[in-house]
Amino acid sequence: MEDKLFNKHFVGITLINFCVYLVYYLLMVIIAVIAQDNLHASLSQAGFASGIYIIGTLIARLYMGKQLELLGRKFVLRGGAIFYLITTIAYLFAPSIGILYVIRLINGFGYGTVSTATNAIVTAYIPKNKKGEGINYYGLSTSLAAAAGPFIGMILLNLTNFLFIIWFSIILIALVTISCFIFPVKNIQLSDAQKTQLSSWSIHSFIEKKALFITGIAFLMGLAYSSVLSFLSSYTKVLDLVAAGSFFFVVYALVVTFTRPMTGRIFDVKGEQYVLYPSYIFLTAGLFLLSITTNSAMLLIAGALVGLGYGTFMSNGQAVCLKVVPNATRIGIALSTYFVGLDLGLGVGPYVLGILKSFTSFRGLYVIAGIIPLVCTVIYFSGNKISLNKTKEKYERIS
Repeated sequence: MEDKLFNKHFVGITLINFCVYLVYYLLMVIIAVIAQDNLHASLSQAGFASGIYIIGTLIARLYMGKQLELLGRKFVLRGGAIFYLITTIAYLFAPSIGILYVIRLINGFGYGTVSTATNAIVTAYIPKNKKGEGINYYGLSTSLAAAAGPFIGMILLNLTNFLFIIWFSIILIALVTISCFIFPVKNIQLSDAQKTQLSSWSIHSFIEKKALFITGIAFLMGLAYSSVLSFLSSYTKVLDLVAAGSFFFVVYALVVTFTRPMTGRIFDVKGEQYVLYPSYIFLTAGLFLLSITTNSAMLLIAGALVGLGYGTFMSNGQAVCLKVVPNATRIGIALSTYFVGLDLGLGVGPYVLGILKSFTSFRGLYVIAGIIPLVCTVIYFSGNKISLNKTKEKYERIS
C-alpha cells in the first residue's frame, strides 16, 4: 500500500481504465448506426446489437469477480486485455448482423473482464484513510470516458468511416494490452479455506451479500440514467437543440471533474450519507429539468445536475463497497456485484423506458425517470434505519 494517493501505480491503472472505458463508450454510440447503414439491420436489430454487449459484460463481471483472486489479478488483467484486443479486431470481419451479435457479446465479455480487474487492482494503491477520495479520482477515468467516448465516436462517424473507427479502437486496446504487461500487479494470497470457498459454485462465490443493498440502489440509478444515454439525442432533435445536445456530456464531464475531489473528501470525513443523499436529489432535479427544457441553457444546466447526481453516485457507490467489505479477498466479488447492478440498470433501462415511451411523451418519460432517484432516497433512508437498529440491538445484547 502506498502512503501517497497520486503514486505512479494509482495513476497508471487509472489511465488504463480510462482507455478501456473510452473504447466501450465510443463503440456503443456508433454501433447501432453502423448496423443499420452497413449491415442493413432494422432499428430493433440495431438496438439489440448495442444491448447484447451488456449481456457479455454481466457474464464477465459475475464469473471473473470470483476468478480474479483464484486465477490471480495479474492473469485476469493480462488475459482479459488480450481477449479484449482480439475481439475488437474481430469487428473487421462482421459480414452480417448475426456475426456482429456474436462479436458484440464476446467483446462485452472482454471489456467486463478487464474493467473488473482494474476496479479491484486500484484498491491496492489507495491509502486506507483516503478510500473515498481515491475512488472518486479513479472514477474520473470512467466519467471522462463516458463523455469523451460518445463525443469522439460521433465526430469520427461524421468525418471518417467504420473501418477507421475500428482501427482507432484496436490501436487504443493494443496500447492497453502492452501497458497491462508492463504494470506491476499485486495478487492476493488466499488460504486453502478461501480457495475452497471461491472455487465452489454457491451464490456466495459469485455475489457479495454485504454489497447487495448498494447494488440495488445502483440498479435503480442506472435505470434512471439510461433515459439520458438512450433518448437524449432523439429528444434534442424534437426540441431542435441538437447543437447544445452535443455539449450535454461535456458539461456533465466538467462538473464531475471539478466536484469529484470534494465529494471524495466529504465521503472520508463526514460519511457516505452526506454524498449519496445529494446525488439522488441532483439526479432527480436534472431529469425533471430535462422534462421542461425549452432552450440550450436549460439543457446544459440539466447536464450539470445529472453529472452531480449520477456522476457522484457512481464512484461513491463503489467506495461504499470498499467500506462495507473490508476483506481484501472479497473486494473483487463485491465490486463485480456492484457493477452488475449498475450495468443491468443501464442495459434494462432502454427497453423498460422504451416501452413507457410508447404511452407517453419524452417529457413524460423524464418525469418518470426523475421519480426513480426519489425512490432511491426513501429506500436508502429505510435501509440505513434498519441497519442502525440492528447495530443498536447487537450493542445492547453485548452490554
